Amino acid sequence: MEISMEKKKLIILYFITSIIWIYGSNYLIKQFVPSSFTDIVERSKEFFYIVVTGGFLYFFISKNEELTVSQEDQKRLSTLINSMVDFVNFKDGEGKWIESNEFGLQLFQLENVDYRGKKDSELAEYTDFYADALRYCEISDEEAWKNGEITRIEEVLPVPDGSAKTFDTIKVPLFNPDGSREGLVIIGRDITERKNMARLLAESQQQYKSLFEYSPDIVYLLDMNGNITNLNPHFDVITGYNREELIGKNVKTLLPKRYIRYLPKFISTVVEEIKPVIYEIKIPHANGAAVILQCTSLPIIINGNIAGIIGYGKDLTTLRKTEERLRRTEKLSIVGELSASVAHEIRNPLTSLKGFVQLLQVEDVKHQFYYQIMLDELNRINHIVGELLLLAKPQLLKYTMADLQKILKDVISLLSTEASLYNVQIDSFFPEEDLLIECEPNQLKQLFINVIKNSIEASQNGGKISLVLESVKDDHVQITVKDSGCGISKERLAKIGEPFYSSKEKGTGLGLTVSFKIVQSHQGTIRFDSQKNQGTSVHISLPVQQNYAKNHHRSETEKV
Repeated sequence: MEISMEKKKLIILYFITSIIWIYGSNYLIKQFVPSSFTDIVERSKEFFYIVVTGGFLYFFISKNEELTVSQEDQKRLSTLINSMVDFVNFKDGEGKWIESNEFGLQLFQLENVDYRGKKDSELAEYTDFYADALRYCEISDEEAWKNGEITRIEEVLPVPDGSAKTFDTIKVPLFNPDGSREGLVIIGRDITERKNMARLLAESQQQYKSLFEYSPDIVYLLDMNGNITNLNPHFDVITGYNREELIGKNVKTLLPKRYIRYLPKFISTVVEEIKPVIYEIKIPHANGAAVILQCTSLPIIINGNIAGIIGYGKDLTTLRKTEERLRRTEKLSIVGELSASVAHEIRNPLTSLKGFVQLLQVEDVKHQFYYQIMLDELNRINHIVGELLLLAKPQLLKYTMADLQKILKDVISLLSTEASLYNVQIDSFFPEEDLLIECEPNQLKQLFINVIKNSIEASQNGGKISLVLESVKDDHVQITVKDSGCGISKERLAKIGEPFYSSKEKGTGLGLTVSFKIVQSHQGTIRFDSQKNQGTSVHISLPVQQNYAKNHHRSETEKV
């Protein structure tokens, strides 16, 4: 409408100017130009008029073409920015809005507002909800102008429904050649969903990291070739190895040889069955001990493809040791019940038999050899019954402070004769100062007699037995009995201490069972190290002071 009115005004002005020119110039020619020159001047006037009007006409046509091109460019720009899903805004050097796309107008609730030529603070008057956000835009715009370069910021805009939208906003300041402000281009992309996805991903990663890092079990990741891609920190705690040294290496470096041949089958089973595979393995600890792990392995599936194996290794070492102790305790309980019911019944006729044999030995001189054999066997039966009763009857121990050197010296004196019969030499190594411990002296004597006697009998062809007593840390003393005898195989070593299990031809297996029970009642530990034909070492550790609470609990347990 405005363009049409301007055109009408120009046409009217053109006609008025032409009329004035024609009549005014004719009047002046008649008044001031001689008649001889009238034709020439009139022709010149007409030519001048044509040139001038043609020039004006050309000027207006050119301007009209430029205006048309500009309008087309503006239409294209408007179409382009309105098709964008981002907020687009153009401002002049004073911060006034020049152009904005429909997304931006809807965002700030300015759809029906004549925004052109207005600043953000002025547009804030048209929308109560986004008034503060528009005022803040002027502050952030000013920061972009001061930076003098492309500025990227994150802006959070509230939404009427109570939520908020986050925009990744780019502000591009434009300057004139003289350095003055020309304009500001603002592009804002809604990254709310991306931020939420990033937050959810970060939370998921944190949950995975917490599960991985703080799991009380070993968590391991393997690739399809069995290479270790990751281990959690608890691996160091359970195995004693440094996980950083093993990551990147093949799991074969950690597994004992007997498991290596099963590794390909294990991987194929996990991959093919696509379900948890549970198995139990025994791996070496860094200190040389064995660690029993219950491993649960399952495939890692990414985009429908199996990318590796993840697994959890639960430490069952303590549980298996507890089960073993429980199994031995059950055996002792059975032996105790059997002993209690049988031992007294055996001793009554045993006493009568022994008395009659001794009477016959006095009266019948001819068969002394046979009587002596009978007495020896009866005494052996009596000794076995004594051991059965010791296992069957709960002992109420009375602890006293005793000199451990004296107890060991008494035992050595007692067994020296038997050692001489086997051509065995007993060497003792005691500290200079006395070692006093709280104990039941008679039971410790029985313990050391059983252990040293076994060493003597294992060294039938002669040899040496070394007896070492030393004080160790944590208020304990350690007694080591080492011989150079026949040794014990691994199979027998695993069952040592079990009742009725013995490597001796006439042994009952009760001696070491009693020894284990004595050590246990004193809150100590006993350990055997042995190799076949290379001797045996027995390490006994006893506390200097007894914990009566534990002893009371143990006594109640034994009674049960």
